[in-house]
Amino acid sequence: MFRTKSVEQSIRDTEEPEHGLRKSLSALDLTVFGVGVIIGTGIFVLTGQVAKETAGPATALAFVAAGVVCALAALCYAEFASTVPVAGSAYTFAYASLGELVAWIIGWDLVLEFALGTAVVAVGWSGYVRSLMDNVDWTMPEVLSGPDVAEGFGFDILAFALVLVLTLILVVGMKLSARVTSVVVAIKVGVVLMVIIAGLFFIKAENYKPFIPPAEKQETGGGWDAPLVQLMFGYEPTNFGVMGIFTAASIVFFAFIGFDVVATAAEETKLPQRDMPRGILGSLLICTVLYVAVSLVVTGMQHYSELSISAPLADAFKATGHPFYAGLISFGAAVGLTTVCMILLLGQTRVFFAMSRDGLLPRFFSKTHPRFRTPYRPTILLGVVIAIIAGFTSIEELASLVNIGTLFAFVVVALGVLVLRRTQPDLPRAFRTPLVPLLPILSVAASVWLMLNLPVETWVRFGAWMVLGVIVYFVYGRSHSRMAREGR
Repeated sequence: MFRTKSVEQSIRDTEEPEHGLRKSLSALDLTVFGVGVIIGTGIFVLTGQVAKETAGPATALAFVAAGVVCALAALCYAEFASTVPVAGSAYTFAYASLGELVAWIIGWDLVLEFALGTAVVAVGWSGYVRSLMDNVDWTMPEVLSGPDVAEGFGFDILAFALVLVLTLILVVGMKLSARVTSVVVAIKVGVVLMVIIAGLFFIKAENYKPFIPPAEKQETGGGWDAPLVQLMFGYEPTNFGVMGIFTAASIVFFAFIGFDVVATAAEETKLPQRDMPRGILGSLLICTVLYVAVSLVVTGMQHYSELSISAPLADAFKATGHPFYAGLISFGAAVGLTTVCMILLLGQTRVFFAMSRDGLLPRFFSKTHPRFRTPYRPTILLGVVIAIIAGFTSIEELASLVNIGTLFAFVVVALGVLVLRRTQPDLPRAFRTPLVPLLPILSVAASVWLMLNLPVETWVRFGAWMVLGVIVYFVYGRSHSRMAREGR
């Protein structure tokens, strides 16, 4: 259960003609992927919601705190991705350091995280598109607008179609995916910069007072929706005040979800030892700066207590008498979510592919396309399944599972860096995480703290999925593992 797969063996597996992926990505492609998946609804919606309910103008500091937590994890990811440039991200890293069972658990976790993330984003994209259609008097029939809109049966045809189209793009090739992503990210970042520059002219200094509002206790009720830390330690989270900034950080952290997906493309990078750290850290830095700037602008345009929750940026411009910018923001959000959806789907298929290549899932899914050199079988399977989920299911209540899954992956990667530094100190490392063991320990502590701030209900659902995964491993994965069959 705790046998490890050597780095050398992992790299040799990528050289098999039928099971290797085409190397076509540069540092710029990776950075674009990172920005493309990180900047989504978080920057258009979460900023105002957190400012109004949790931190006020100090939301900018919450983004900085969340960015620091992600940076700690990103430095650990960068070392692994440059040392073990193989598809699978945290799954592959765990297999090389912590053993097969831990690798299976984190792989099973990532499959859930990326699948639900893709479906949730697709449903969110559909909502933005329907809103834009309503602006020009085009109305989708309720029965084709999804269960959130329709009374009774509803199928979200737009979300279903989006996932299928993106699946086709991913099958055709990574370079095409990178080109599509580059165009969309350019539009999305352009809209964000426009919001920042235009908003600067409408800032009023009095809206920043008080920058850190007085603290207020949260009303959680202590039930299933209460944070786990409250039930364990009696800690009562607060809104506003200094501690409110950290409460807000546990919320806005989820606007950063996605940079770890960059690591899943390590095997398809031309110079992974050099370009993976640049792509991971570069995309995280760009997005942190944009998040902080947007939060300062929106809380300067309108007092935090008056911000709307559903569309704070758009409504802030409406409040200043500029509805044109509001429509442009909605357009940017709709366009931008396509890349978020595609890159989450990309990450899931690469993890699934890596697990099947190791025999933990059926080897049928580890064959690459003879022409495109992409993992077309798992891409098609997962694309169709997720399209159906997005079409039929209202899964907002499951979105928090994406968050706890990401944080769990952060913990495993940080521990993996510590273990691999001790077990293979002489392993060539193109990028080395600084201040080991201090920095990985801080990364684990920060990630666990944010996990404890998630509701008890999320922990129960996550635990049930993990138990199911362990059962699947002992029933199938353990006996079919390539490591087991080769007697290692």
